[in-house]
Amino acid sequence: MTFFRIALLVSLLPTVPILAEDSLFDLAAIRDTETLEIKVLQDWQPATKDPAVRQKLIEITVCEWWPGQKVRLPVTLNAPADRGPCRNVIVANQGLSRRATLPTGGELDLLKNDGVGVVYIGMSTVNMMEPVGELHTGMQGQLLKTKDPRYTVSWIWGMSQMRALTAAMTEPKVFRPERVLTWGGSKRGVASAAAGIHDDRFTAIFPVVAPPLGNPGAEHYLMGAEAGRLQKIDDRFYAALDAGELEIDPSAAKALRDRAERRANHRVSLERAREAGWSDADIESVTDLVWDASRVVDHLPELKKRGLEIFYNLGTNDSVSPSLIELGDEFPEFPVCIIPGGQHGGPANAGFTRQVPKLPGIKDNFVSFAKHHFFGERDMPATPKIESEVSSGELHIAVTFPDGTEPERNEIWWSTNRHSAYTLPFEYDRWDAANLTREDDGRYVATIPVRDGANRVDFLSLHTDTENALPITFSSPYQRVEIEK
Repeated sequence: MTFFRIALLVSLLPTVPILAEDSLFDLAAIRDTETLEIKVLQDWQPATKDPAVRQKLIEITVCEWWPGQKVRLPVTLNAPADRGPCRNVIVANQGLSRRATLPTGGELDLLKNDGVGVVYIGMSTVNMMEPVGELHTGMQGQLLKTKDPRYTVSWIWGMSQMRALTAAMTEPKVFRPERVLTWGGSKRGVASAAAGIHDDRFTAIFPVVAPPLGNPGAEHYLMGAEAGRLQKIDDRFYAALDAGELEIDPSAAKALRDRAERRANHRVSLERAREAGWSDADIESVTDLVWDASRVVDHLPELKKRGLEIFYNLGTNDSVSPSLIELGDEFPEFPVCIIPGGQHGGPANAGFTRQVPKLPGIKDNFVSFAKHHFFGERDMPATPKIESEVSSGELHIAVTFPDGTEPERNEIWWSTNRHSAYTLPFEYDRWDAANLTREDDGRYVATIPVRDGANRVDFLSLHTDTENALPITFSSPYQRVEIEK
């Protein structure tokens, strides 16, 4: 991993959250309520669809990103209609529409039954934020001109979560947070990680399909600097799709290309970087620069000392989380649920049938993690240790629980000869499963047949523990073994 030393930035306008000398974010500025420039769009009133919930809709200034360009976003404040100040608060996301957003599912239950306040900020992809179609190009231009990590997507997304919490704290009769959990999927997971890393008002993060390690979506941030071999793999995939050789509707090809174009909106070209005078070292470091704000593994010792609780929920078939092998090797105790075959998302006709954010088990995980964090209603199981040995054409697996957990569900999952991350076939790789057998207290075993032609086998264990009727699905570290010929 390339590490980028963040330079001290020049002073900005006084209404702007600025960089502190030793930090990517200036927390004093972020917590300044005066610079929110609050506009009330709807004052406190019962929610139209549920009068047990009261809501207030406002618009705030997240920051003046560069001179003359403010970023303003809507915020919905949700609280129980009949309770005092919320000591436990969830910060999550709504759409960009200036409409009050009512929580649903587990968030609504936590609000109505447990008095948890829910704060939504309307953050999205930068190209869709006001001014639509211009904000992301301005960000790209500022990054090319300054090489300043403040002009990156993870910075503005993280800033939005932090400023949403500041907005809630302008209502002390309603919100007096002692514990704050922030969560979301994809860009909202990146935002949650950045907020949890840099702002100690947050006490827990629950990122979904967001990278704890590695760079999401593309091997290199600069278009034109990535490896040509990856594009060749995708070209062969499209050719097979157009020829009807895959179990995917051929019409999905256009939707997949459109998705790739949308994902490229925050990137810039190698040509533009060269024109801006970037050196080879600048070009090498830019990918990490863009994502450093949200890379949680770089901060684990200080976050553990601070007491931040972490639980990531990821998918094996998601190029937004491409470095799961490295995560397992370098951080084997990292708290994670990795869904075998789990995908990020995509066009409905493209065979994305295992989208992680939509899975019931992930929704259960959120509620159980929130109940654990806010009320201590269940323990979080320790990440199991997984060991393997190849012999006689078989892969022997042993899974051990260091805390003595005895989950109700215990499975081993594996995939043979996986495709490269950042390619389309990687998103469709097949995974097989078998039950683990309990051998002793806290120890489970399985034997996987290694098929002919296998060069490598990727595998992990998946478990569900239902302590106090609060199910947590979690996994071992992701592993790979090379098969000797």
